[in-house]
Amino acid sequence: MARFVSSSRRLLRLKTLTLTPPPPRPSSSSSSSSSSRSYISEMRRSAFKENLLRILRTEIAYESESRPPNPAAAAAARFDLFSVDDRPGEQWIRLVRKRRGGEEEVKIDATMFDGAAPAKRSGGAVEDGDARLHISLLVEVSKGEEGSGSVLQFVCSAWPDSVDVEKVFPVRRCGPAPIRPYTGPDFKELDEEMQEAVRDYLEERGVNDELAAFLHDSMANKDRTELLRWLKNVESYVKKP
Repeated sequence: MARFVSSSRRLLRLKTLTLTPPPPRPSSSSSSSSSSRSYISEMRRSAFKENLLRILRTEIAYESESRPPNPAAAAAARFDLFSVDDRPGEQWIRLVRKRRGGEEEVKIDATMFDGAAPAKRSGGAVEDGDARLHISLLVEVSKGEEGSGSVLQFVCSAWPDSVDVEKVFPVRRCGPAPIRPYTGPDFKELDEEMQEAVRDYLEERGVNDELAAFLHDSMANKDRTELLRWLKNVESYVKKP
């Protein structure tokens, strides 16, 4: 009886093994389909890359030919009063001037064009389709050794033919700075005599209408230079494998 039960169990195991289907083998058609999809995907990526490179090169050629940067003109227009740091790759430049044998330093940080206002005719009417571009200036006058004492700062706006003063306030360079310093009233709230005195103070240090015209010429050139630099940097990255 025991032999019969044992034989029955072996027979049942054999039937189970016989009835269990083998795992499916990958068909050659499935492998081929996967390879085809990978090839198509790679071709699409290559096409997108070449299309972007073509557009970038077209833009670079157009900008280079239609309005090329003019470093020579910008250099020739520079004031003898200031040394200029063009800050390549950045959105601002710095001008520095030493006065009184180096005892006084005038430092100007100027942004690229950061705004605009409608242009006006001599009669005060607004001209359609034209605008006066705006440049923000931070003028700093310091005396004595660098990092000592206080400096006087002027927040200004440079228009194509004029400089407007917005704020005047001293900044302490030594010791802890106040969290919310008092910066005085707006410039336009000062009386006319004091406004005129501040303008004369800046005029003596080279911050005047001629500086505004120079900055607008420089920033127009920098705008073209930085755009070309940006296009070429993007192209250089996209070309990488």
